[in-house]
Amino acid sequence: MIEIFLSAFVTLFLVIDPPGCAPIYAGLVSEATPRQQRNMAIRATSIASVILLCFALFGEQLLGALHIQLDSFRIAGGIMLFLIALEMVFEKRTQRREERAEKIRATPEIEDVSVFPMAMPMLAGPGAIASIMLLMARAQGTEETLVILGALGAVMLLTLGALIAATPLMRLFGNDVEAVITRLLGVLLAALAIQFVIDGVKGSFL
Repeated sequence: MIEIFLSAFVTLFLVIDPPGCAPIYAGLVSEATPRQQRNMAIRATSIASVILLCFALFGEQLLGALHIQLDSFRIAGGIMLFLIALEMVFEKRTQRREERAEKIRATPEIEDVSVFPMAMPMLAGPGAIASIMLLMARAQGTEETLVILGALGAVMLLTLGALIAATPLMRLFGNDVEAVITRLLGVLLAALAIQFVIDGVKGSFL
């Protein structure tokens, strides 16, 4: 069970990327009070957690209703995660997030960033949704399902901590450290994505 937990935790951590979301969040809420920053961080992670939990519990039924085979979803999800990994390595993902954050900052009437863009698509984006569905599809029995959900909970708690501490952490470490961490996580995510594709191909053709 420890191996299942670690596999799920690492996968979700790499995709949700708390170290990468923290500086974006710090930029979005730079003019808010500490209390407002904390409240928005709590709302963002809570909403993202509910979204991911819904796809974790009912995602397979959704695929069945759409007549999509699980192995096909594994291949598609793996390819999508690999593209995300490439963006992380070459810093394209961070650039896209910053551009999205800049658009939000340029719109005065939007003050609460907890739902958009933080909860979706930054935390509970397509990559995270695909990951939790793939992980749940590999779970055998109630115990493994609960372990994966526990890993999701742990990642979301870390994400909450990263968002709450985003402003002081950015003052402490700066952008260079965040860029190095993001690239290292991108390499690991690429390997996990390839494994998803291999599993899907094996299931489809062997």
